[in-house]
Amino acid sequence: MANIQDLIQQIVGASAAKVNIPADIKDQVLGGLSNSILGSLTQTATQAGGLDMIKNLLTGKADAASSPITALAGNLFSDNVIKKLNLGSLAPALTALIPGIMSKLSSVIKDQDGDGDVDLNDILLSLKGGAGAGLLGAATSILGGLLGKKK
Repeated sequence: MANIQDLIQQIVGASAAKVNIPADIKDQVLGGLSNSILGSLTQTATQAGGLDMIKNLLTGKADAASSPITALAGNLFSDNVIKKLNLGSLAPALTALIPGIMSKLSSVIKDQDGDGDVDLNDILLSLKGGAGAGLLGAATSILGGLLGKKK
């Protein structure tokens, strides 16, 4: 089964190729984008009705561009990466990638669910259950490491 974190990282890498990110901060930016998206999914999963919101987003029933999950990912990225790395003129281009990344994630999951590669129920369980806390902790730890902060 494909791991949600791996899927996000693949999509972020492909999407961010369109933006000229300086080599010295590229890993931090890509990691920050991935972790912000994973963090928004994980935080949403812990809220009342959150799993339904995620399921609607990942199955294409909710529009990625107007989803509160996408908005949360943008806020996390802005607060934890853009401001800390002082990305200035790159900020709009990078933030604009997030709705497209969420939409692509939805497409990949919707297209592959049921063929053995992606199991939406496994993804939802990993975001909500004990693994969810692990994913959020891992995302927080990785993001802190990328930005030079200790957890």
